[in-house]
Amino acid sequence: MCGGIEYQDQKIYFPQPDAHLPVRLRDGHVTWITWGRRKDEATGKFPNGGWARLNSIKSGKWKPWHPRPVLIAADQFMEKDHNNQSHWIELDKRMVIQGLLAERDKETRVYVVTIDAPPEYAWIHDRWPRLVRLKEQ
Repeated sequence: MCGGIEYQDQKIYFPQPDAHLPVRLRDGHVTWITWGRRKDEATGKFPNGGWARLNSIKSGKWKPWHPRPVLIAADQFMEKDHNNQSHWIELDKRMVIQGLLAERDKETRVYVVTIDAPPEYAWIHDRWPRLVRLKEQ
């Protein structure tokens, strides 16, 4: 499901109270946006969690948050298996993680878009971040 991301030697884990993810802008620069919402946050403007299933986006579940697709920069991401063991998956330099930018009352959050895990990784977790190839510059 993607419990952590490493970008430029910085590891970010969803459980961290103030976790932010690196979102690529159209000009190639990166901006940092709060990753999802934790259950213990005082305000409930956004859905709990840090992930958005692709099929729930397509079905309209995210419409109240005016979803926009974004690209999350990462060198690798982390999945935990059923025994709670961490597995870091390195990304090809041409790949990024698909994100969903949610907005409510001029505040934004980013969620990792997930799909079914590829068969070769299904033993780790059943959900997997959706990976996108960057267009050639």
